[in-house]
Amino acid sequence: MMSSTTTRAALAVLLLSGTIVSGVAAAEAQVGPAAGTLTKVASFEHQVTGVTVSKDGRVFVNFPRWTEDSAVSVAEVKDGRITPFPDAEWNSWRNARKDEVSAGDHWICVQSVVASPDGNLWVLDPAAPAMAAVVKNGPKLVEIDLKTNKPARTIAFDEAVAPQGSYLNDVRFSPDGKTAYLTDSGASGALVVVDLASGKARRLLDGDPTTQPDASVTVTYEGKPLRRPDGRGVEFAADGIALSPDGGTLYWQAIKGRTLYSLPTSALTGWLTSSLVPEALSDRSLSGKVETVGDNGPADGLIISRKDGRMYVTSPQDDSIKVRDLSAKGSALTTLIQDKRLRWPDTFAEGPDGTLYVTTSRIQDSAFYKSDAPAALPTDLWSIKPSASDATGSTTSPSAR
Repeated sequence: MMSSTTTRAALAVLLLSGTIVSGVAAAEAQVGPAAGTLTKVASFEHQVTGVTVSKDGRVFVNFPRWTEDSAVSVAEVKDGRITPFPDAEWNSWRNARKDEVSAGDHWICVQSVVASPDGNLWVLDPAAPAMAAVVKNGPKLVEIDLKTNKPARTIAFDEAVAPQGSYLNDVRFSPDGKTAYLTDSGASGALVVVDLASGKARRLLDGDPTTQPDASVTVTYEGKPLRRPDGRGVEFAADGIALSPDGGTLYWQAIKGRTLYSLPTSALTGWLTSSLVPEALSDRSLSGKVETVGDNGPADGLIISRKDGRMYVTSPQDDSIKVRDLSAKGSALTTLIQDKRLRWPDTFAEGPDGTLYVTTSRIQDSAFYKSDAPAALPTDLWSIKPSASDATGSTTSPSAR
């Protein structure tokens, strides 16, 4: 049997050579990185955004069609490679074949993959390649049964939920598996609430200041405003989303923004049991119930750890991951890790053992913002094991609150 030092050395060689570690990093599971250590799990040839880890440790990622017509949209990281998921056919849509391939049962421009509490995989497809026009019949939320690796149901979104200009961004699921909460980071930011049993969905806080880009904020990188070749800056609306472990509070914020907002989920779901939408569920009424949690600065991904109850925040402007103590109202963010390799930290996932996974989507390096950038942008998946000593924050278990 190899010694711990030998095993770590072997793992380092694999990582430096670019070899993808399958599952939840099999070698890491044996030797484990030190708490707070940033570890590369996988490297990709395309721009990645979403990542999720199932209850049994399977890792899934997705590649949106932003600046390239990527051949794979959703993949499982398996046996050192990315394998199209659930199969090649679902991944066969291409921009060039838009009029030939049906939009409702193929991945168009997937933005997020999330494992639900019951252990299945959900895929959110805003169906807006290049974040431009929404492909008709394309916006959808698809559940894949991980026992059979086959789609179990598709919830299609019509124009009332995903109008032209929308870009459905990320999703969280209630602990009872009955409700999904989505952000829309498109032209008019909004929240979307979905009753998973019926498939009914409602667009809420559409155009509300809490879901819109903040005009007073300019997203920067390396001290300079991040702008497209034509001068436009970062304009993403409601993007990052997180749900408290008990399912009672929803959090969100815009990337072009500073403020983290929250709402009781009970205020968002009353329409499910009402044949008419009462005034209490109007956007005007909801807006009055929104609470300001604190200042995150421009941020992309949010997650509340099942393990420690803290909120983790990706901070693209300074290549860092930060932590918020939700148990102390008004508490400030603290930095967990800052590393130049975290080039636009994007989306979080949490493994069964509490390990955090984060993608680096390198948005500032993409053809959106650099005219000479390649269409296919190499990106990475990282892992980190936070501990209470890594950053100031609550270490109280969610169940103890």
